[in-house]
Amino acid sequence: MTLDELTALLSIPSLSANGDFDSITEDSRKVRTASLFVAIDGNKSDGHDFAEEAVAKGAVAVLGNKAGIREIAGSPYIYYDRPRRAVGLIAQALAGFPSRDLCVIGVTGTNGKTSTCCLVRQILNHTGFSCANIGTLGYDLPQSQTAASHTTPFGEELASLLARAKEQACTHVVMETSSHALEQGRVAGIEFNIGAFTNLTQDHLDYHETMESYRDAKLLLFEELRRNHQDPEGKRPCFTVVNREDPTAQDFINAFPEGCITFGKGGMVKARHLTVDIQGAAFTLVTPEASAAVKLSLIGKHNVQNALCAAAICHGAGIPLEKIVSGLESLKSVPGRMETVGTGHSFQVVVDYAHTDDGLRNALQAARAVCPGKLIVVFGCGGDRDKGKRPKMGAVAAELADFAILTSDNPRTEEPCRILLDVEVGLQRKQKYKGDDYWVIESRLEAIEAAISLARPGDLILIAGKGHEDYQIIGTERRHFDDREVALAALKALSS
Repeated sequence: MTLDELTALLSIPSLSANGDFDSITEDSRKVRTASLFVAIDGNKSDGHDFAEEAVAKGAVAVLGNKAGIREIAGSPYIYYDRPRRAVGLIAQALAGFPSRDLCVIGVTGTNGKTSTCCLVRQILNHTGFSCANIGTLGYDLPQSQTAASHTTPFGEELASLLARAKEQACTHVVMETSSHALEQGRVAGIEFNIGAFTNLTQDHLDYHETMESYRDAKLLLFEELRRNHQDPEGKRPCFTVVNREDPTAQDFINAFPEGCITFGKGGMVKARHLTVDIQGAAFTLVTPEASAAVKLSLIGKHNVQNALCAAAICHGAGIPLEKIVSGLESLKSVPGRMETVGTGHSFQVVVDYAHTDDGLRNALQAARAVCPGKLIVVFGCGGDRDKGKRPKMGAVAAELADFAILTSDNPRTEEPCRILLDVEVGLQRKQKYKGDDYWVIESRLEAIEAAISLARPGDLILIAGKGHEDYQIIGTERRHFDDREVALAALKALSS
């Protein structure tokens, strides 16, 4: 790509400089000859501090959002007010805009993105398509799986993933599309065909500050769909899917009213005759054309909502109802999502990723529906993240659990005891008393062991917050820690 082509792509004034580049990066360590280096002023460091190093390594130019700079170390400096958007757009262009040859499905919302994406992929693969899945559990392509560094990768990596999906003959890509990625423009240059909204509850206010800003970030996916994919010939599916039960549903419907499929109570795709138990859920799936019985292996009413979202996506994409049903029924579990740990014991242990008050409510309600004895919850809250949800999570635990054990999640650079005090406020406001109604055990390992030693026949222990994660971040150090491994070891010790 020439610098002239770059300015045309970004719709910025032409440069009085020449040069070609064939790669783009915001990581100075990845710069090579004929790279474009993008200087991001981030929370921990400023890429401009590494710009001269990037030029020395062969960067033909530097792009950033600091006004008044003409050049760095003799190389042109290109001003662009949203540098992360530039990375996404340019990376997609360098990759040949691979999304144009794929059906790309973006799923956004506070909770349920991971399970919905897994269900969509299962249905599509079960139907005979080849679908890649990009999200929290990893970047899963037909020939490779990569651990996820972020729910939605940054632009450079995302373009590479889509290009590889195309090379590996994928027909579809389903991806979790986070509010951060949408607001920062990481997904710029991707031509989405389908956008789905699961729900909106409090999370990430450390970044977005208000619920309105958080909602608006998620709406960007729908606005982009409406703007870029008006296809009067109908050659490619282009529509949105919205949870009709969410209080903000109308905002998302209004963002693309011409092509919206709603799901849930009052929606176009819904569940009737629902029953839930420890094995999962049974219901009648109702679509605008027909109905069919479904036996879902995922536990909880919230997973029925995820199944409805996936069904609505696939219904709109033209998948026959019988294939949707068989695909839903073929997914037996999602790692770290209401995942049962251990067998042969008189009580149940379940691990879930719930890390918001709404997510914890859903998980506890699902657990309560299948728990004949006491419901014990082990959970904490992440450090350096939205503090406002901490007492709310404590209040949910007080309301729905019989006993709670507060413990560390990923404390990061915050003092764990400070985080736990914030959570305690929510329990105390509900007239719960330390020692009688809940314990505080800072060590997550000791907290899980304590819960298992406390359980009696018929009880259920819900270990919430980390789900599939196999690490714990303490300070700036990532240490191996897997709730499932710890629970299994504690169960084994109990049996010996």
